[in-house]
Amino acid sequence: MSNLVRRVSRTRRDDLLDVNPLYAGLMSADGVPMYELPAGPISPDSALAIVRDELMLDGNARLNLATFCSTWMEPQARELIAETLDRNLMDHDQYPQTAQLEKRCVNILDNLWKDPDGQGIGCSTAGSSEAAMLAGLAMKFAWRTRQKAAGRATDRPNLVMGTTVHTCWPKFGRYWDVEIRQVPIEEGCLTLDPQGVIERCDENTIGVVAVLGSTQLGLYDPIADIVAALDRLSDERGLDVPLHVDAAVGGFIAPFLEPDLVWDFRLPRVQSINTSGHKFGLVYPGVGWVVWQEPDDLPEELVFKCELLGGSIDTFALNFSRPGAPVIAQYYNFLRLGFAGYRAVQQTSRSVARFIAEAVAAIPGLQLLADGSQLPVVAVRVREGFDGFTVFDLADRLRSRGWQLPAYYLPPDLEHIGVLRMVIRNGFSHATASLLIADLRREVDALTQAGAGGRRTAPPPTEQCDGSSL
Repeated sequence: MSNLVRRVSRTRRDDLLDVNPLYAGLMSADGVPMYELPAGPISPDSALAIVRDELMLDGNARLNLATFCSTWMEPQARELIAETLDRNLMDHDQYPQTAQLEKRCVNILDNLWKDPDGQGIGCSTAGSSEAAMLAGLAMKFAWRTRQKAAGRATDRPNLVMGTTVHTCWPKFGRYWDVEIRQVPIEEGCLTLDPQGVIERCDENTIGVVAVLGSTQLGLYDPIADIVAALDRLSDERGLDVPLHVDAAVGGFIAPFLEPDLVWDFRLPRVQSINTSGHKFGLVYPGVGWVVWQEPDDLPEELVFKCELLGGSIDTFALNFSRPGAPVIAQYYNFLRLGFAGYRAVQQTSRSVARFIAEAVAAIPGLQLLADGSQLPVVAVRVREGFDGFTVFDLADRLRSRGWQLPAYYLPPDLEHIGVLRMVIRNGFSHATASLLIADLRREVDALTQAGAGGRRTAPPPTEQCDGSSL
């Protein structure tokens, strides 16, 4: 058979390729302004290309071991999110079923946190920072009401917590005029000391905040012991101080992996709990949750009735218009995984963290501060007396390989200790962990051989914020 091709005598329109010369004419040769609006519109493809090209400079989210936020969801969840991006969660009149899913999520969490009478009340938020603010406001308003009823002053409220709290708590104090009294951590005791708590409580204490998994080290505060100390304080001095548990991370870990650990609403003094759905709730940013054990724990004066969207709704949040998609995605995960599914996911993350910790413990010059046995978090310091490099040097070297590991100093009174942290999340496999370990060994060897001449340090931060979440 002949392989000759006969020349077409004329060109037809449908024979032409549909070429879109994106970089050869669709955009102005002078580019587009960065800090002001362009004079006129450009094509959708051009706008897409400009933004997409800039975003190539971002790091790979899957290699970001700094963040606690979810960086992977199933395709079906992504599809559901895309379909519901247009829903305003607060518009209950137009999107009543989205509001219903939010209520179901609150009830699921109330049950997960072992509320004995099932009377909890709560809501979704933009993240755990907003949830913490709401919990703090509820404590402040309830305390103010008690003070007024007793004829006492209401101008000097204080809130007691450890130095390992997320930066949203000092921010709460600054924004809402509440004195923050912090208990410093110590070597050998890197969590909140119950005795230090009660020493800082007085009649102006609106509450105590304990964390179920610190962002610095992933360690749980001894919540049951703190409750016992507060119970003694009530018996001995008549100070009835409520406890809020910031379970931004641990609220989706402990119930599945340590169901017998008593930290939640099984303790009557635990007034409220917040958590982040967009962390180990396995949802993309951003959604948080806050639940109060009793409806009376949420002062009625903080709840607003709004009729602007067609129907009357009760709202208690700092933000009004918020996307419904993250809440819908949270409910998808609850349905999709169930208790056993969440347990399997979290156990895998912890297993990978323990695998990394065991390998890191054998690397000369490094010392484990957190081994992944509570939160799936591994935290290391340069071993005391080792002068070859700093955690900041190691973080820089690892970044050149694509890994994003935060290096920072611990809060007072341990601000002289630099830490490198690894947060192991859903989607980070043992195979990927093996690559990380190999790079850790390689870079530690290289830094050790290079000596101390190029060591880098960083000044202690004035605010304890590691960028893990808001």
